[in-house]
Amino acid sequence: MNDDDRELFRRAMADASPLKAKKRVPAERRKPRPGAHFSRSDEHEVLRESLTSDIDEIEANTGEAVRFHRPSVGKRTMRRLARGSYAVQAEIDLHGLTVAEAKPALRQFISDCMLSGYRCVRVVHGKGRGSGERGPVLKPSVNRWLRRWDDVLAFVSTPQVHGGTGAIYVLLRDS
Repeated sequence: MNDDDRELFRRAMADASPLKAKKRVPAERRKPRPGAHFSRSDEHEVLRESLTSDIDEIEANTGEAVRFHRPSVGKRTMRRLARGSYAVQAEIDLHGLTVAEAKPALRQFISDCMLSGYRCVRVVHGKGRGSGERGPVLKPSVNRWLRRWDDVLAFVSTPQVHGGTGAIYVLLRDS
């Protein structure tokens, strides 16, 4: 600033009066350290939930890929199944069915495939987008049923081109 600027500023401020102490902006306050207020309680809640919930059901309800195999099925077989390396010999589409309709339809399909000697089939259960807020209905049910049926050795979500998380390849035991 030069002298002319200082004089100009003094004239502009000539009728200004100082602020009273209560109206002043306080001198620079220390900013609080950033941090999550509820992180510790959230961590405990997630840990508690993970210990009490079945991980496969959690994944099935979030739209994630599903995967299951019996101890007799090796890693190489699971990799091949997940890649779609096995020829799909039959397929069932459960879209539009209720859970009550889907279970016997799927059971009959698996039974027929076993009688035909099929080893790899595809089951389309959908992603549950039409189920609204309640999330997928058929996907977790199919996941649960197939795990309980002895004829099923393994299953895994298909690659995106064959339905992604809305379909699974199912590996059946030899009859």
